[in-house]
Amino acid sequence: MTDAIALSTVPTSLEALMRVDGALAVALVDASTGMLLGGVGSGIDLEVAAAGNTEIVRAKVRTARALGLPDSIEDILVTMSTQFHIIRPLTRAPEVFIYLVLDRDRGNLAMARLKTKEIENQLIL
Repeated sequence: MTDAIALSTVPTSLEALMRVDGALAVALVDASTGMLLGGVGSGIDLEVAAAGNTEIVRAKVRTARALGLPDSIEDILVTMSTQFHIIRPLTRAPEVFIYLVLDRDRGNLAMARLKTKEIENQLIL
């Protein structure tokens, strides 16, 4: 344990996020390459999602830089008619992001965002 936070591996972290109410799929993605580093869940092609969401992250980073924003991206939320998609770049490794897909009817967006942040803090790369 470090600073009273239990550290966890990629598979353990992904499985923990799958226990979030309404979770359908979760992935860890390398935004520098678009490659899937790990993923669990069903109903979504995580390889395609990894590549596509890499473009979203890259576009947002470019836009923030062009605007001269001093902030870093905490998370990106994509709201769809039946799902929420949370994209969270890692603070310690911003070229890597967590991607969580929630069923909109069963998921609690606020709790999912909190759990994603908690898992990020515990994740060992």
